[in-house]
Amino acid sequence: MTQETLEELSREYRDTIPADLREYRSFDAYLDQLYDEPKIARNAHQRVADMFDYYGTEYDEDAGVVEYELASEDPLNDGENTFYGRIVHESIHEFVNKVKSGARGLGPQKRIKLLLGPVGSGKSDFDRQVRRYYEDYTRSDAGRMYTFRWTNLCDVIGDQDPADDTVRSPMDQDPLVLLPQEQRDRVIEDINEGLDAPYTIRNEQALDPASEFYMDRLLAHYDDDLQQVLENHVEIVRLVADENMRQAIETFEPKDKKNQDETELTGDVNYSKIAVYGESDPRAFDYSGAFCNANRGIFSGEELLKLQREFLYDFLHATQEQTIKPKNNPRIDIDQVIVGRTNMPEYKDKKGDEKMEAFNDRTKRIDFPYVLQYEEEAKIYRKMLNNADLPDIIVEPHTLEMAGLFGVLTRIEEPDTGTVTLVQKAKAYNGEIDEAEDIDVKKLRDEAAEKAEIGEGMEGVSPRFIGDEIAEAIMDSMHRSRDFLSPLTTFNHLEANIENHGSIPEDRFETYHRYLELVREEYKERAIEDVRHALAYDVDEIQRQGEKYMDHVMAYIDDDTVEDEITGREQEPDEQFLRGVEEKLDLPEDRKDDFRQEVSNWVSRRAREGDTFNPQDNDRLRRALERKLWEDKKHNINFSALVSSGEMDDDERNEWIDALIEQGYSEEGAREVLEFAGAEVAKSEMEE
Repeated sequence: MTQETLEELSREYRDTIPADLREYRSFDAYLDQLYDEPKIARNAHQRVADMFDYYGTEYDEDAGVVEYELASEDPLNDGENTFYGRIVHESIHEFVNKVKSGARGLGPQKRIKLLLGPVGSGKSDFDRQVRRYYEDYTRSDAGRMYTFRWTNLCDVIGDQDPADDTVRSPMDQDPLVLLPQEQRDRVIEDINEGLDAPYTIRNEQALDPASEFYMDRLLAHYDDDLQQVLENHVEIVRLVADENMRQAIETFEPKDKKNQDETELTGDVNYSKIAVYGESDPRAFDYSGAFCNANRGIFSGEELLKLQREFLYDFLHATQEQTIKPKNNPRIDIDQVIVGRTNMPEYKDKKGDEKMEAFNDRTKRIDFPYVLQYEEEAKIYRKMLNNADLPDIIVEPHTLEMAGLFGVLTRIEEPDTGTVTLVQKAKAYNGEIDEAEDIDVKKLRDEAAEKAEIGEGMEGVSPRFIGDEIAEAIMDSMHRSRDFLSPLTTFNHLEANIENHGSIPEDRFETYHRYLELVREEYKERAIEDVRHALAYDVDEIQRQGEKYMDHVMAYIDDDTVEDEITGREQEPDEQFLRGVEEKLDLPEDRKDDFRQEVSNWVSRRAREGDTFNPQDNDRLRRALERKLWEDKKHNINFSALVSSGEMDDDERNEWIDALIEQGYSEEGAREVLEFAGAEVAKSEMEE
């Protein structure tokens, strides 16, 4: 490594550190800054709430939720840790709403935000994401917060250990707590007048016991002259959240029941100081409990409900009273967003426990279900592959989507109505209008909510299971010298391992195998569609047919005539041609007017935006025109060549393979899908 490189790395590192991180200022200077920037005195809920907005938001009108870019875009990591699926963003929206309600003092600030979901639903990833972004936010100017340290204590307090001449606020409290409540309230009233926020600044916390001890001794020395104490013995310092340093962020993990100790939460006596100060002296207390470390930030409880019932009682005061009570010590005020995570079995167990009523009453549950849109689920697998050292292998079209469809089928409730199949319901949830136009999605969701024990999407196979099988399928393809991963290979691995996965109950084996067969059938239809596309697709012809269709639609809506392409004469709209296109979508006669008005509005809207007409941009119209083109051209195709390799013309076959490659297939993958689906196409057309 050259000196120049080291200098560059050092310079880059310095640029990441807040400019005032190691600066110390007077309390008076902090007070001046507070009047200019009241937000530096926010509480934890207010700061976390502002953090979500700081990284960007986008309102989804259709879903009625705010999407927060720290989750939907992950700007700090170039999208490496993004979250997918409408239902997941609904959960995040609900979580942030509870934090924002807490920021306004509406009640949720006194509750545990409990993320409830099945294994692999992303709740732990989201919790981790929030902590990482909180660290970054407190490093920014917008997220600044400050604490204080006591200095020159040995000058006044005779029995003070020289090693403790300078002592940082044990709870990293806001410097405002140094002011008595009456004077503090006057300052807060003033700064709230200049605060531009949907909440008001509040602070009624008492000094932690050690700081209260120092304040009392110092005030006694200076004849209650608070100014002398603050000027001579207090310095203000920037506070940055750092989980590794256990500073304003703490993650608490359950341990073996026999080894659980409440001091892990609330702190314990510092035995090295007992000989110096005595056991009952507040200076001999070690503020190392998880609640102490999380002060001013986020407490994250992993698998929270796995803790013993008695151990959870510490959360009662931590939430409702916002205090903790260490053994043989005074109460300590805390300020933090308390987040817990738990899986379904623990939740069901504690929910039915009458002795847990008080704890449950102090909990705000946020369901974190699996993704229920299979294309969004496919993005999870794609993210997994993008974040890995993926071999030189092509993932064939439909592979990840069909794996995602299988996952979704295991998670959604089977519809009661006989008019909607399980696959149709999955497509409706995925937003496929052409398949779901007669399906009431809201009704399906309401029906599922009534049937599901906790909620739809709270059971089924996890993305981890499917992701693991995709990884195995990739390695299997490599061992067999296949440079592509196909849906068929993935299906084989899923089928072979359903009964070998520990999280899949035995009574679901048969059902999941049936779901996999449904996915195979869906893939076969899509593969056939791809082959048809390769055999007959013509971009220019689709454009021409699309323009013709729209000319006749506009004439039909306006009760006008249209110019004949050959004779140039004016004629009535060609109803036979219009229906020939629409029937390819299985659109009944009584729905034709709705569809025609829909595409007319779409064209008009694009025209207003300055976009030219292109049928490729309207999925339903494109699909209808493709199928119409197939009907018009299939009589010119040599179907017997698809069935009998002996009749295959190499040039013709290569042309079809090239067309499939243009759709995203590898050459070998194109040959496989042509063999798999091409014969089905040929047989059905030859039978007709």
